[in-house]
Amino acid sequence: MSHAVRLPVTALLGFGTMGRALATGLLAQGLATPRSLRVGARRPDAAQAHAEALGLVARHPEEAARGAEILVLAVKPRDVDGLLCRLEESDALDHHPLVISIAAGVRTASLAERAPGCAVVRAMPNTPCAIGKGVTVVCAGPGAEARHLELAQRIFGCMGAVLQLDEKHMDTVTGLGGSGPAFIYLVLEAMAEGAVMRGMPRAVALELAARVALGASEMLLATGRHPASLRDDVTTPAGCTIAGLLALEDGRIRSVLARGVETAGRVAGELAS
Repeated sequence: MSHAVRLPVTALLGFGTMGRALATGLLAQGLATPRSLRVGARRPDAAQAHAEALGLVARHPEEAARGAEILVLAVKPRDVDGLLCRLEESDALDHHPLVISIAAGVRTASLAERAPGCAVVRAMPNTPCAIGKGVTVVCAGPGAEARHLELAQRIFGCMGAVLQLDEKHMDTVTGLGGSGPAFIYLVLEAMAEGAVMRGMPRAVALELAARVALGASEMLLATGRHPASLRDDVTTPAGCTIAGLLALEDGRIRSVLARGVETAGRVAGELAS
């Protein structure tokens, strides 16, 4: 990691789960140092213990943002407007930094309005980013150029894969990528319960379900094949797999999961309103 090209001075404004995951990844991969990475929190005293564990110092957002070339807004959607207002009123945006927001549902046009003259990028990471196995989708907003997207990709690349889409897809990204882990956990729990009903120890059932899901996902990514094609490989005529699949289809599992993503995406678009 000593050969990593470091990012410009970066301020993480918000130091919850995702802010801490970002800080950990950036430091571990040599993309930032305790001197170039700042932590801004509404209550610095509450964030200080987590910051100190990484060799960082928690400050007020206005102080952390002043002079930083990149600001990552890692706060809840309802808090974005107030944060940007305070930054603007304290002249902490006068140097026109790159503003990257991970707040679900907050449009880049709204960010640009509150951060005049700043290039804006929107991003949606998910919780597996905390262990470096996540996926983040980024999109360009007003003023954002290729170099700004490249910076965003480097930042979130420390926590997993990074994809790029147009902003019109970002609420759906939230429904699939952001909420998706919760849907998968529910499916894994249910699969394990089926094995427990047949007498398998719960701990083993949960590990087996998780490893099955992990292997299946890796196989899909490695082969590039459609899920239906891979499913056919497992589904032999008159076998146990087709019997299980028909039971799942009786419960409309395909429709229910699709509607779950659709509903989560719709609600995501309403979070900032």
